[in-house]
Amino acid sequence: MTGVCVNQFPNAAGKVENSPYQRLVALGIKLPPPPPPIANFVTHVVEGNMLYLSGQGPREADGFLHAGKVGANVGVEEAYRHARLTGINLLAVMHDALGDLSRVKRVVKLLGMVNAVPEFEDHPSVINGCSDLLIAVFGPAGEHARSAVGFGSLPGNITVEIEAIVALNG
Repeated sequence: MTGVCVNQFPNAAGKVENSPYQRLVALGIKLPPPPPPIANFVTHVVEGNMLYLSGQGPREADGFLHAGKVGANVGVEEAYRHARLTGINLLAVMHDALGDLSRVKRVVKLLGMVNAVPEFEDHPSVINGCSDLLIAVFGPAGEHARSAVGFGSLPGNITVEIEAIVALNG
């Protein structure tokens, strides 16, 4: 986008939203508390100016986890929504880790894992749910490298799991 800095971009109405929090409000998203780890690990590690986020899944604020096999009993559109929810959970962990989402310089990399039947081939369309959200929240700083791959199973039979690497402002 010409003439738009990394921390500003126009919304659908053409108004410039200045912070990730304003963009979340414009998207109708309220960040939930960060989901707790389900095993012996931490939700994130900050090392230097990098934030490494452990994998998150499609957990609702009330703790409900969306489960199922994409390509069998879960369709692409539903799995896309699960990946978007997973992105919201990643944002909740980012907020908890950083105290301010404005500290995000750039989303560097996502690894998106889809619990899919062997014949399923549209993993990128599923993980777009998270990618589209991060770009909507961070603008050009949300554009990232990514892998979207299929797995035979995921913990708790969840539909998607996504982890992220984020560069931070000084």
